[in-house]
Amino acid sequence: MTLIRSFVAASLALATLGACSSRPDQPILMNIAAAQRGPDEFSILPTEPLQAPPNFTALPTPTPGGSNLVDPNPRAEAIAALGGRAGAVETGGIPAADSALQAHVARYGTSGDIRAQLAAEDLEHRQRNHGRVLERMFGANVYNRAYRDQALDREAELERWRRAGARTPAAPPPNTR
Repeated sequence: MTLIRSFVAASLALATLGACSSRPDQPILMNIAAAQRGPDEFSILPTEPLQAPPNFTALPTPTPGGSNLVDPNPRAEAIAALGGRAGAVETGGIPAADSALQAHVARYGTSGDIRAQLAAEDLEHRQRNHGRVLERMFGANVYNRAYRDQALDREAELERWRRAGARTPAAPPPNTR
């Protein structure tokens, strides 16, 4: 009987120690995924085939962390796919042709520190909803529960738009299940 009590006491001590190991300033919601060690498939980027430049003397000097002529440029590719001029990415700022669009988008004002503000608000939300002691102790994934109140019910939203008379051509027809 003493052996069982010792085992239970040791188990409780280890469980308590494990529950205290999470950092309260940075709650982890994806506990199971965070413990996995594996390759990062998003760090592998396809590049263009190597090519010789027309003039070797006109090449820029290499800079550490700089870009290469064959590196992918997703922003420029997205701009070109949407009908824009891919070279607009290198000029920086807003092209003159887009000034009316920019004025319309910013008509209610903009916030320069929006990223920092959203990060602070998200950290506060995660601290409030980072799971109960047993969930943290056993590494339960509490991400979906933490953000459940912010999730969009796509079926209800689609029905709301249809009731309002909006056309939804890209959505599946009603009652197809």
